[in-house]
Amino acid sequence: MFFGITDIWTYVIGAFLIILLPGPNSLYVLSTAAQRGVRVGYRAAAGVFVGDTVLMVATAAGVASLLRNAVLFAIVKYAGAGYLAWIGFTMLRSAWRSRRGTAEAQEAPAMAAGHPFRKALVISVLNPKAILFFVSFFVQFVDRSYGAPALSFLILGVIIQIFSVLYLSALIFSGTFLATQFQRRRALSAGLTSVVGALFVGFSAKLATASLG
Repeated sequence: MFFGITDIWTYVIGAFLIILLPGPNSLYVLSTAAQRGVRVGYRAAAGVFVGDTVLMVATAAGVASLLRNAVLFAIVKYAGAGYLAWIGFTMLRSAWRSRRGTAEAQEAPAMAAGHPFRKALVISVLNPKAILFFVSFFVQFVDRSYGAPALSFLILGVIIQIFSVLYLSALIFSGTFLATQFQRRRALSAGLTSVVGALFVGFSAKLATASLG
């Protein structure tokens, strides 16, 4: 046992694979970096880091487990689904305007990205799937009889955040390559914005049908 962590290597492998799974957080960071560059991409990534930290702290404190209540879970679930749908439809509308070549087209990327830190933070916090993941994944690796379980949670949190920083950084710098292509080809930019917007609407529908099981 390592500082109250029952099987740290299993956790490390599991956390690494889970971080690689595509989701609304990573997709939002990638699209933001592609549209607005590295600096703004890292603002979005910071929102993800803070949101995940809030969920981890809540899990360690036992607060997140309250969302196993069906009513509270439903409230968070539909709020999160509605927010993802709003982002998706906003991006689809921006892409449509860009294709039409209206005067508003030049503002489309900024409108689609909005406030990246705040949006990424809300996406993270209003994701019941992520909450239940932290509740079930973190808890099983911490020995509650250990004298300082907070230290165990801290170590687990640092590990997954390191993976998150590396993964999101790779996405951000990949996004800068896409950005140069978008500057030359409006149709390509509008096309990818449409795809990302549609994926967000899909994430919304999937989240709305999520269950406690």
